[in-house]
Amino acid sequence: MRKLDTRTIVVASHNAGKIREIAELIAPFGFSAKSAAELALEEPAETGTTFEENAAIKALASATASGLPALSDDSGLVVDALDGQPGVYTANWAEREDGSRDFIMAMEKVEKALLERGATTAEQRTARFVSVLCLAWPDGHTEFFRGEVEGSVVWPPRGDKGFGYDPVFQPKGYDTTFGEMSSEEKHGWKPGGSDALSHRARAFKRFVETCLES
Repeated sequence: MRKLDTRTIVVASHNAGKIREIAELIAPFGFSAKSAAELALEEPAETGTTFEENAAIKALASATASGLPALSDDSGLVVDALDGQPGVYTANWAEREDGSRDFIMAMEKVEKALLERGATTAEQRTARFVSVLCLAWPDGHTEFFRGEVEGSVVWPPRGDKGFGYDPVFQPKGYDTTFGEMSSEEKHGWKPGGSDALSHRARAFKRFVETCLES
C-alpha cells in the first residue's frame, strides 16, 4: 500500500453533491483540494462494468491531466429484487435525452420496477449503497477502498437533504432516509469518532487508515 505524502489532491468528479461530501470528509486532514470541475478537466466516459473500473477511469484521468494525486468515487444503489440494478448504471437511470440528470425520475423508475416484480414489503425491497474510492497517482499507481451500507428502498421519497437516491434509501436500523439526515448524521464518522454510516464514509475511513495513518 502506498502512503499519500502530499496534502494537495484533485477530487476527480463533476458531481456537485459528491464533491461536497468528499470535501467534508477530507477537511479534518488539512487537504488542499480542487475538483476536476474547478480545474476544467475533461470528464472521461465511464465505460467500466464494475465500480472499481469506473473509479479508476476517473481518478487516472484527473491524475494524468493535473500531475497530482486524484481521488475519485464511483457509487451506486444495488437493489436485490432488481438483480442488482441500477448498480454501476445508477447515474444512467437519471439521464434525460438532453443529457441532464433527473433523480426524481430515476427514483420513480426504481419504484416502478419494484412494483412490477411485486416487491411491496421492506423484506422484499432490500438494497445497499456501494462506494468505491480510487486514489491514483500520475505514474499510474492506484489504491482502492470499498464501502457498503445495507438498507431498503422506501416510497414515497422522504427528505430533501443529500443528493441522488438518498430520499428513498433507509439504512438498516434507522427510521430515517439519507435524504432526511444532516451530512453529519449521514457520514456518521469523524477521526477518532463513531463508526462510519454511509457507504462513502466507510470507504473513506479505509482510505484514511491505509494512506494517511502511520
